[in-house]
Amino acid sequence: MPQDELFVDSGPPNGGVKEKGSRSRLGLVVTGVVGGSLVALYAVATPFVAPALRKVCLPFVPATTAQVENVLKVLRARSGTLVDIGSGDGRIVIAAAKHGFQASGFELNPWLVWYSRFKAWREGVHRSTSFHISDLWKVSFAQYSNVVIFGVPQMMDQLEHKLASELPGTAKVVACRFPFPTWVPEQTAGEGIDTVWVYDAKTFQSNLHSGLTRKTAPEEQDSTELHT
Repeated sequence: MPQDELFVDSGPPNGGVKEKGSRSRLGLVVTGVVGGSLVALYAVATPFVAPALRKVCLPFVPATTAQVENVLKVLRARSGTLVDIGSGDGRIVIAAAKHGFQASGFELNPWLVWYSRFKAWREGVHRSTSFHISDLWKVSFAQYSNVVIFGVPQMMDQLEHKLASELPGTAKVVACRFPFPTWVPEQTAGEGIDTVWVYDAKTFQSNLHSGLTRKTAPEEQDSTELHT
């Protein structure tokens, strides 16, 4: 066989090795990028998913503009301290601060708390707001004269007893989306999903001490299920 043909035939194997090496390096890069993306996604998603794994879930559902307006409407004659239980992205707390309240929010999701703090700073109310990463069952609300809660039906009965035993007699409680099961509201505002119920601490504390409760009638249960 001529030498020139020998050299020509010996070329492709070296090129094949280089091509395989390039493909191998490309595969490692792609694997690294995909793996890094999955780790980052897990890190971001875990704080949002973890609260849903608890026995009583308080999911993050942003308050509507109408809900915020209704909360401020029923509290327009009030002042002092305000706490939003399950403050989410902080919109209730920030809106309350703009109306003169010293407002605080308690939220289990750290990402939402950090965002709320940034948002309060951007809106210029960071001095009159505070946001805390905490489980609501481990916090005392005795220092607050106004309470706002976006709860779920599974937690409202337990929360009744907690607030009744902790709040001062001058406090007002505003429930959004779902009313408390036995407390009788002194007023309501809005309709449908935007309905808010206002409760007076003196009334529900008096009923608690006297052992009086209000059982929810079947028709009331049906109407409550519509507030989703």
